Amino acid sequence: MQLYKSRGFSEFFQDTFGFLKQNGKHFFKHYFIVNGIFLLILLAMGYFFTKFYTDVVFGGLASGQGATALDNYMNENLGLFIVFLLVFLIVALISATVSYAYVPIYLKLYEEKGGKHFSSNEVITVYKNSIGKLVIYIICCIVLAIPMLILFMIGAFALMITIIGILALPLLVGGFMLFFTMVLMEYLDNKKGIWDCFGYSWDLLSSKFWAAVGSVGLFYLMSYIAQNVVSLIPYFFGMASFLTTIEQGGPTEEEIGSAMMVIMMLVFFLSFLVSAILGNIVQLNQGIVFYSLKEDKENINTKDIIDLIGSGE
Repeated sequence: MQLYKSRGFSEFFQDTFGFLKQNGKHFFKHYFIVNGIFLLILLAMGYFFTKFYTDVVFGGLASGQGATALDNYMNENLGLFIVFLLVFLIVALISATVSYAYVPIYLKLYEEKGGKHFSSNEVITVYKNSIGKLVIYIICCIVLAIPMLILFMIGAFALMITIIGILALPLLVGGFMLFFTMVLMEYLDNKKGIWDCFGYSWDLLSSKFWAAVGSVGLFYLMSYIAQNVVSLIPYFFGMASFLTTIEQGGPTEEEIGSAMMVIMMLVFFLSFLVSAILGNIVQLNQGIVFYSLKEDKENINTKDIIDLIGSGE
């Protein structure tokens, strides 16, 4: 699929799903190879945290202490909790950075190689060569976080006044996320400084504002709905299990704790996996939008076609 191509609102959708149809297996295969170790660490930490939470809370219920059991445990093991939290935050930050940069790096290689003719090692090599830029990008985003967050909150508050405005919230989220994603994609192109990329991203965004933001916003809305629907599935199974147990004479405290543990783990694992997959699809849509707007602005593909015609004469 040609990335540098002028598109409208409907083409943003069609080409996102078209890209997944053509390259989805290759795309997600390398995503899980590159991000697998971080995802496994986060899943393992999530498992131990969920087990700890259910053991402490439902152990407290059994002893009659109720929810105060968690507070007591936290007070008695504050140092251990802080260390665990810091490790989790560090791993989560690294994992989030690697995951967030995957789509820009993948599409960069896809364009350079003329398709999916590259391996995981080449993806990792680009990561290694881009460490400095990723660090600079994160720092600049943090610097801009406060003023951008203020603008976002003002916009969200203004939209929430009316029902129609609430429905438009995904557009606001999509607009902000698209802006930052295009900054990173342009920055990894090795042609501009970071602050120039922020200005360039705004120029692209404003060139086809409603079509671009509308596409990304709807993808965010679909992703949010799908993720919540999938997360509800374990709850339905859990409720069915509770009803079956009640019919057989009522659940014991141990059975409640075991059931809650299973439900929480299923919700955590499903939400984590679905969130990773849907997040990549949403970001892929942003990549399609980026290359489309860049083509409209710079006519990159058109110039290449003209050069090829000229070289053949």
